[in-house]
Amino acid sequence: MNQLAHSPTRPPARSADTGAPHRDRPRTARRHIGFVTALLGLGLVLLGGLSLLGGAVGAGTAQAAPTDTVTVSGTLRNESQPVTGVVITATTPAGAIAGTATSGPTGAWTLTLPPGSYTIAIDKTTVPEGVEVRKDSVQLKLTAGNNRGVIFSFGPARHSTEISAAEKLTRLGIDGIRFGLIIAITGVGLTLIFGTTGLTNFAHGEMVTLGAIAAWAVNVKLGIQLIPATIIAILVGIAFGILNELAIWRPLRRRRSGLVAQLVVSIGLALLLRYLYLIFFSDRAEPFDDYLVQTEIGSGAFAMSPVNLACIIISVVVLLGVALLMQKTRIGKAMRAVADNRDLAAASGINVDRVILVVWALAGGLAALGGVLFALSELGSRVQWEMGFKLLLLMFAGVTLGGLGSVYGALIGCLIVGFVVQVSTYWVSPDLKYVSGLLILIIILTIRPQGILGTKARIG
Repeated sequence: MNQLAHSPTRPPARSADTGAPHRDRPRTARRHIGFVTALLGLGLVLLGGLSLLGGAVGAGTAQAAPTDTVTVSGTLRNESQPVTGVVITATTPAGAIAGTATSGPTGAWTLTLPPGSYTIAIDKTTVPEGVEVRKDSVQLKLTAGNNRGVIFSFGPARHSTEISAAEKLTRLGIDGIRFGLIIAITGVGLTLIFGTTGLTNFAHGEMVTLGAIAAWAVNVKLGIQLIPATIIAILVGIAFGILNELAIWRPLRRRRSGLVAQLVVSIGLALLLRYLYLIFFSDRAEPFDDYLVQTEIGSGAFAMSPVNLACIIISVVVLLGVALLMQKTRIGKAMRAVADNRDLAAASGINVDRVILVVWALAGGLAALGGVLFALSELGSRVQWEMGFKLLLLMFAGVTLGGLGSVYGALIGCLIVGFVVQVSTYWVSPDLKYVSGLLILIIILTIRPQGILGTKARIG
């Protein structure tokens, strides 16, 4: 496959009507000033609206949920099936019952308690016949403003067995492949955008977060099962990618903004989106309604949860589909042509703007899918407001390792990064595993900046 590339050179500015160089600079300057003024005015209006909305949300929250109470919640599941009608009690150290709750049709339950120390326990007499409880109580110390989640374990007790070093490394290696495939799904969109436009999009991580939040909202708030919710989230990601191109990047390109200026805009957009998620979503990890509790399949070194296996299969199928799209379809060949030489592609009759629009739509959909898979398999079926930002470094490490602009290079690089990150937890704390991704990025930029499948010089 041809290396996706982008030529930094541009022809001199031409008049839209005659093709001659611009001569009416005062009129052009007035148009630019008018555009900037309108953009600033729109920004002030949006800022004012967000401030009013934030105040209204804050006031409503203050009235509906007093700050002197804490919410404790969870979902009871036995081998992925909800356990309903079970009574959960909260008991103080003095033995007084502070509150009770009953699991609903989905197994979900919620308690609202004042701050303090409690024992949250299952009333075993209310557990359905044939369901075994492995963990029936939890000690909690609740503080104001910090809601807590509780997980109770069901099913037959598992006998702990000693795992050899070889088995553990094999498990970590398989998990690394799974993680690398998820990074590749998100990183392919990032490298396609770079190849066709030259833009290093620092807001790509927020597109990943948007997909996970959209799936969570449809799944939890609307009560739709996670699989159709994920399809809806992919459509949201596609729409957001198209909106990005039409509202921001295409106008900037037509005004011949430099790549450095566009990079700065992408950083600002990333910060804006990230903190909008924080304001309107949550500052805590919020769980999906589905696939919270999983029973491992397989045994020994090849044991894994059904969710992780499904993530591997879905990722492989999607990446093969992208490869076939790039190699066998007209739009895929057009993407490669635009990436090789945009001006030559335009002279050949290719609608460059339409190709770039398709690239943004594809990148948005892949980012949304990657966000859902990342939340499911890496974050324990939970969504975090800054999850995309955490993944962004690994995406950059993967596409840089493989070669910026190369789709196959991004796939190879992301697989290597995911594998190294997961296997490194055999020697270092899991909290430090992302550091290895940064080390890979530094080493590659020092030794081979063009990456595995990259070239030393871009064509153009």
